[in-house]
Amino acid sequence: MQGPIVELSDVSISFAGVKALEGVDFACHAGTTHAILGENGAGKSTLIKTISGVLKPDTGSIAVNGREVRFAGPAEAADAGIVCMFQELSLIPDLSVADNISLQRPPRHMGLIDRRAQIARAEALLARVRCEDVDPRAMVRDLSLSRRQMVEVAKALGRDPKVLILDEATSALTQKDVETIYGLLDELRADGVCSLFISHRMHEVEALCDRLSVFRNGRHVETFGKGERSDAEIVRLMIGRDVTAKFPPKPAPKEREPVIRLEELRWENRLNGVSLSLGKGEILGIGGLDGQGQKELLLALFGVLKGVEGKVTVGEGDGLAASPHAAKTGRNRIALIPEDRKTEGLMLSLSIADNIVAAALDKVSGRGVLDQARLDAAIAEGMERLQIKAGSTEDAVKTLSGGNQQKVVLAKWLMIAPDVILMNDPTRGIDVGTKQEIFRMMRALADEGKSILFYSSDYAELIGCSDRVIVLYDGRVVSELTGEAITEEAIVAASLNIQGEMA
Repeated sequence: MQGPIVELSDVSISFAGVKALEGVDFACHAGTTHAILGENGAGKSTLIKTISGVLKPDTGSIAVNGREVRFAGPAEAADAGIVCMFQELSLIPDLSVADNISLQRPPRHMGLIDRRAQIARAEALLARVRCEDVDPRAMVRDLSLSRRQMVEVAKALGRDPKVLILDEATSALTQKDVETIYGLLDELRADGVCSLFISHRMHEVEALCDRLSVFRNGRHVETFGKGERSDAEIVRLMIGRDVTAKFPPKPAPKEREPVIRLEELRWENRLNGVSLSLGKGEILGIGGLDGQGQKELLLALFGVLKGVEGKVTVGEGDGLAASPHAAKTGRNRIALIPEDRKTEGLMLSLSIADNIVAAALDKVSGRGVLDQARLDAAIAEGMERLQIKAGSTEDAVKTLSGGNQQKVVLAKWLMIAPDVILMNDPTRGIDVGTKQEIFRMMRALADEGKSILFYSSDYAELIGCSDRVIVLYDGRVVSELTGEAITEEAIVAASLNIQGEMA
């Protein structure tokens, strides 16, 4: 193996006295795909921000190709060939795809941006990531999350990286796009590019990565080759303890009082006659391939979509909530944990405290005036209940790890004491330890009588968490699974709408 392309020596970084990285020695090499593993808060994000020039070490040094560097910022790091795709996308929603892809260095002609060349460049890069269906002239805001993620990949490839850092790059993608990423990483490895790959999906790590490095509590624990550690050993290194049961036990099947009943729910061409019931204290999983109406179903129930047709009963009332405000304040209060916590669930520049109370200001105020004592008590309760790790509740929520950000979203909506909780892929992009906390919390809420409608792109989560699973295909329910029938084979077959052929 050649010398390292990037090497960190004794690097430490602190925020408000809290060590984010402590004495880290780390190296990665050209022509490898190198996994960075660890719980949220372990130091992964700080590591990649340091390598990519976003953060400067308090102590220690960074070398690229054997030469010590101290980048002034991400642009200088990118000029040195280090390109980072952060979990929070860098795309500007109100610009076109082509504008975003060539944002740093647009092609020019006689001093002006050459629009024709810019579009041609975008088309070539989109073709490389198998996204010929994306119009370079389209506004990014009009794309689905999975398409935006692939545009981010195209943008990164356009900077000709020597080191490509991918932070949960597959977490919002369809299976087809994931396979495209796999192929691209193989191509980049053959071209001598080093890919640093952060993922909480162990099957991806096993499929893609040559080397694995584990971080815990800001420290580099160990680096090893593919196949040198079992999954159980890797998890033990990540969290410092053995992991026993991944999912909490389910109660015995029983008849439940319906809280929500839908009959032939329709909206545009996305919901094509959805019928289902959700029982009191039930966790109802939603399966299916990406884009089959799962997101629209949850948005409809939360009062976001207009023009929804069909018969709806929520509690003792008829009809959908007219707005999210009506959904969260109705007789049967509804909360939504959205698909993208960064853009839909949080106000990133505001404090942790402000985000926790944002949905329930009426509970901490009287006659329009905030009651400081009630406010402080509510924030403390939310922090304690979700075990949110932070230096101060006045810190901006964007400073938290992904898992702790998701906990803030959950704490915010639990503040309204919801009767129904809608969850759109709630564990996307978070570590194994935080996932287990969320699974336990879901079961505890169901045991309290809360009803949960739960979409996940991870079949194991649907199997392990759900009392029943429905599968959507082309905007309608094609299968309902209960008990021992909730298997990966059954979910996959129904997702492809071939369950009849599998019987």
